[in-house]
Amino acid sequence: MPQTIISLATSDLVVKKSRFLGFVQPVADRAEAQAIVARLRAEHPDAAHVCWALLAGGQSAAVDDGEPGGTAGRPMLDVLRHQDLEGVLAAVVRYFGGIKLGAGGLVRAYTDTVAQALLTVEKVAIVRYTELRCILPYSLEGLLRRELAAAGATLVDVGHDQRVTLAFRIADSAAPALVARLNESASGQLEWPSPLHE
Repeated sequence: MPQTIISLATSDLVVKKSRFLGFVQPVADRAEAQAIVARLRAEHPDAAHVCWALLAGGQSAAVDDGEPGGTAGRPMLDVLRHQDLEGVLAAVVRYFGGIKLGAGGLVRAYTDTVAQALLTVEKVAIVRYTELRCILPYSLEGLLRRELAAAGATLVDVGHDQRVTLAFRIADSAAPALVARLNESASGQLEWPSPLHE
């Protein structure tokens, strides 16, 4: 299940006199990530590189910022993918220490910097929700409300007309089982107007 992080996490790694400062934080999109990277460049004007990786759906990115191709951005992105993270920016500010690390050394340094920052941060599961709406006889309202509460669904709206309309939100993964249970409990007396999704 995809996860995100809830706050900024940092790390500080020295490899053969080069200093790698890691910053991992939640972001909404590429524009927010680019603004953070621009701020890091401004805060660290003497840094040799500010490399970054973003995992945010269709807006993902891996930027080497002058390091040899594939030695910084892509390995950092791989760390985020390996931990099944979403909506997360990893940025590493590198101060060059005068000793070349080689491609393997760079990959390890960038990977380790991001991994160390992620050790200190709290991760939370990303739960996607669906909003469903059903129409039912008044006699079933109490039963359905109890079933929804037991399933952890959130009641969004209730309408009382000739029949009752209940709108509720439930985790995508739990929706099919809940709909089946409600249909069974109501002996087929529920109507599910389409569309079922928002």
